[in-house]
Amino acid sequence: MIRLGAGPLDRIVAVGAHCDDIAIGAGGTLLTLCRARPGIRVDALVLTGGGSEREQEEQAALAAFCPDADLRLTVHKLPDGRFPAHWEEAKSAVEELRGQTDPDLVLAPRTDDAHQDHRGLARLMTTVFRDHLVLGYEIVKWDGDLGRPAAYQPLAPKTAEDKVRLLQEHYPSQRNRPWYDREAFLGLARIRGIECHARYAEAFAVTKLTLNLGG
Repeated sequence: MIRLGAGPLDRIVAVGAHCDDIAIGAGGTLLTLCRARPGIRVDALVLTGGGSEREQEEQAALAAFCPDADLRLTVHKLPDGRFPAHWEEAKSAVEELRGQTDPDLVLAPRTDDAHQDHRGLARLMTTVFRDHLVLGYEIVKWDGDLGRPAAYQPLAPKTAEDKVRLLQEHYPSQRNRPWYDREAFLGLARIRGIECHARYAEAFAVTKLTLNLGG
């Protein structure tokens, strides 16, 4: 398996259209990074759920997924499932976030995600974070839109188990969804692990990557 290191990571941006998107798509990666680098800054932005029980869930969840990090979370109140009609508000929120940080890594949805809110946010990210490494995470769902990712973050078995446990603990509002269960999350992590010669992994899409092979 070909491996490329990202170098020192001091600042991360993580964005989601909905509360729980970040944790589902990149929770294991956040656990890995934050445990390895205490004090790392994580700027998180969620476009929907502000002022509701979902925001409270997100606050507690991301605090658990980013242990010992300098976590800064903003949750907006855009309507769920209506992203295309609220493009201006969404872009303003992302531009405001960009003005607050210059991250080493951006975690965002995939541009080919079947959900219109995820897809819209993903396409917006590279118009604002134009010179950054943007990794597009995947979210298992009814639509069956999982593909062939280009990048993988291996997860230690304990990290994969911790991710699944935290998802179950911190998002009780989602437990009634037919795809929201331990088997789905751990099963996908196992498949992605097989693809990168690890036990478990999270997978990401990469829109653009600049190499520095002679540095």
